[in-house]
Amino acid sequence: MLSPLSGALLPAVGRLSVTADPAAVLAPGSIVVANHTSLADPAVVLAALRRHGAEPVVLAAAGLWRIPVLGSLLRRGGHIRVHRHDRRAARALDDAAAALERGRLVLVYPEGGIAARPGAGEEPPGVFRTGPARLAALTGAAVVPVGQAGARRITSGSPARQLAGLATAPLRRPRLHVHIGAPFVPDRDPARGTAQTRAAVTGAWRTAAACLGEPAAPTADALAR
Repeated sequence: MLSPLSGALLPAVGRLSVTADPAAVLAPGSIVVANHTSLADPAVVLAALRRHGAEPVVLAAAGLWRIPVLGSLLRRGGHIRVHRHDRRAARALDDAAAALERGRLVLVYPEGGIAARPGAGEEPPGVFRTGPARLAALTGAAVVPVGQAGARRITSGSPARQLAGLATAPLRRPRLHVHIGAPFVPDRDPARGTAQTRAAVTGAWRTAAACLGEPAAPTADALAR
């Protein structure tokens, strides 16, 4: 899902459309933050960013580097390992800061893993971790919010359902949409910066879902109010 090959194969399993805010800019050294709903969405988001001439490195679980062939592709692409629940986890921010300093775009999924959700419908982004806000405070980099919708139509649910979804996707070719928002510099306070980032990504996701005619369900925060 993180290699250029996935972008080449994506048209076989889905129909991708991309929109962007008028002020959207993918400037070198920016942090791209996206919602995470499916194993397929990295391929969807990267394909959309490539249409805009961007080739980011991605923060991903370190265990992926142990998979034969995939590990070498990840190393070759310069992607960044995240050692979850490990004292080495902080190293990922240092590696990401170095990539930003070199002018690379860094793609971060602040929800961490994929939440268990019934069906293939859209739901708002979940709780964000503070990593992107801390990285922005450390480097002064701008955050570019990205919302994707439709990836769960390719793969979602149990492993068996995911395999079935991927196998039938070439017949169904579901619609996929990515919306790129305007960049902003989050508050240096991690809590406030994280809240701003989540709100911006949620807004981009709502636009993406609306482009597919998907109902934009209210967030848990909105329901609580």
